[in-house]
Amino acid sequence: MQSNTHESFFLSELEKTAREESVAAPADIQILLNNLSYLSAKQLKQVKDAHAFASDIHKDQIRRTGHPYITHPSAVALILTEMKMDHETIMAALLHDVIEDSEINKSSLSKEFGHAVSEIVDGVSKLSKIFDSQAQAQAENFQKMALAMAKDIRVILVKIADRLHNMRTIGVMSNEQRRRIAKETLDFYAPIANRLGMNNIKNELEELAFQAFYPLRAQSITNAVSSRSNKKELMDEVTESILAALNREGINAEVNGRQKNAYSIYRKMKAQRKSFSEIMDVFGIRIIVDQVDSCYRALGVVHNLYKPVPARFKDYISIPKINGYQSLHTSLFTLEGAPLEVQIRTKQMAAVADNGIAGHWLYKAGDNNSDSSQKRAHQWVQELLELQKRAGNPLEFIEHLKVDLFADEVYVFTPQGEIMELPRGACAIDFAYGVHTDIGNRCVACRVDRSLAPLSMQLESGQSIEIISSEEARPNPDWLTFVVTSKARSAIRMALKNQKEEESISLGRKLLNRALANADTSISKLDFRRLRKVFNEMGVRRLNDLLAAIGNGDLMAYVAAQKLLAADNPDYEAVTVEGGGPVAIRGGEGLIINYGRCCGPVPGDPIVGHMTPGKGFVVHIESCPNINEFRKRESREIIPARWTSKTEGEFQTALRLNVSRRKGILAQIASEISDAEAGLEAINTEERNAEVSTIDIALTVKNRSHLARVMRRLRNETAVINISRKGQ
Repeated sequence: MQSNTHESFFLSELEKTAREESVAAPADIQILLNNLSYLSAKQLKQVKDAHAFASDIHKDQIRRTGHPYITHPSAVALILTEMKMDHETIMAALLHDVIEDSEINKSSLSKEFGHAVSEIVDGVSKLSKIFDSQAQAQAENFQKMALAMAKDIRVILVKIADRLHNMRTIGVMSNEQRRRIAKETLDFYAPIANRLGMNNIKNELEELAFQAFYPLRAQSITNAVSSRSNKKELMDEVTESILAALNREGINAEVNGRQKNAYSIYRKMKAQRKSFSEIMDVFGIRIIVDQVDSCYRALGVVHNLYKPVPARFKDYISIPKINGYQSLHTSLFTLEGAPLEVQIRTKQMAAVADNGIAGHWLYKAGDNNSDSSQKRAHQWVQELLELQKRAGNPLEFIEHLKVDLFADEVYVFTPQGEIMELPRGACAIDFAYGVHTDIGNRCVACRVDRSLAPLSMQLESGQSIEIISSEEARPNPDWLTFVVTSKARSAIRMALKNQKEEESISLGRKLLNRALANADTSISKLDFRRLRKVFNEMGVRRLNDLLAAIGNGDLMAYVAAQKLLAADNPDYEAVTVEGGGPVAIRGGEGLIINYGRCCGPVPGDPIVGHMTPGKGFVVHIESCPNINEFRKRESREIIPARWTSKTEGEFQTALRLNVSRRKGILAQIASEISDAEAGLEAINTEERNAEVSTIDIALTVKNRSHLARVMRRLRNETAVINISRKGQ
């Protein structure tokens, strides 16, 4: 009860915050313009026009917070001004809900504010629908997001800013909506912001989502951090001593204390299974200098001042993170013996670390001189598009994307000394596909630091990798159990799919030619220009699709042959197979044939069949209740069939017996079945009452006559009240 009270109080505080004027953002354009001093007078005029247009469209709308709706797009635009975004992005932010909330379309918006703005607004409008449905639809819409991002990366920046303001005002939502939106934010929006290097926004999204999804956990960690007053005092002391030492060396620097956010602490506690008291890097020091060489000089100063923790130094300046992040990281032993993390970077690196792709924004599509973080972002989006093409379905795409978004990096070298970034846990196969898809497909072995090593071995930073390939090699399905990169996983699946498809096409060609041979023809002799209509009827677009369907057992060769022959020659009379029109069933002859378990047909039974994906041609007794139901729905899918005179083998069927309860009856029944030379597969007994039991028997027989002989012997048993076939 107490926890519920605490949670209710915390959530009410969230709602109170959401309704505050400072969070809502003012509707007055002047507040926005004050942050846009970096724009020209002409650009400012365009922003004013966009604000006036949006204000008019939303004039009668009120947000759940109680504020005029225009405060929301104004707040989104204000967030983007802090990143120094260009005027088109600011205009798109102001207009991002116009298409959804009015009859204004993309074309009208383009005429009014230009093509670029309308494209961004249209992209953001489409993204708004991403998470409003179930997994499949979510995945499909996320694919659309990748396409929208590819056209203009600013689309996702506006959407992230939109989500940030919505999270700031999430307190007015219902509990269910709050949790759903918070989970979406933690699953996708925060990781994407991180992937684009937008650290400040990533941290705020995580904090707000954490508070909304786990209010009690967030509050308890926040309280625990606040209670560590001694740590704060220690950090202040260390900060002063580092600043003094840097000044003595003539290094101009800013030294600030930093605090790890609650969600990062929670995630670390969960991942490492540690209590809060065991988390040592809750507090840290950040040093900002003017030049790159000053970073390394500052590093020397702090290492002389405090003893560094072994193996805790990371140089992200020489080798930046995949999102463009650059900094020196080191951990120091303080006088109290507790480790303290120190980050050292330039002002430019700090801008990129805080705002990533949006830091010092100068949008020039395709400009080779653009910021490295922007290059990396565009490269990532292009990789998304490649991934989308390879993914078998949208859910597979999402699976790969999640792996990509949540990966830490390792840095390895090619034999030529080039650096390659890979997710932590990556192996040589991931490396091979990272170099080129063809290299990955032909990989047979690898050398790690010039020594042969298993392909599945996890790589570590600093290792040199050499791939040994062969032209005859093909991807191994087992690779999917240890590769981690989305590129490798999707490429392997595609290669295996193509390989399987080739085999299916080859088998389908053999089976179809065999079926066509009854009419003294073959695939090569058919005029496929006249067969397009038949292809559509069979649900295929081209010959290879038809052959693959036959090879996979999704379509019966005999049925396909009859339809092709009839379409190829209007005067064609159906070929009889062994004296009759129906499909001839021999018990299996290369075609995929299955027998309905519901009725257990055996040679001699009157039979029909239908095609089932993955099972091929499924045979049923004509009177089977299941086939009767199927006949009502899809009568045209029912295909006549008959047994040939050469049918051989054993066929499984089932009997149901009602018997008087007596000792040894099961043994007697089993003996009778054995004496009749039938096979007993399974037996199950159910007590109906004190006197009668029902026995279900699965057995194998050669044909209907053999089954009749078994049933006669069982009826002769005095304990057997009645006997029937299952499904009859």
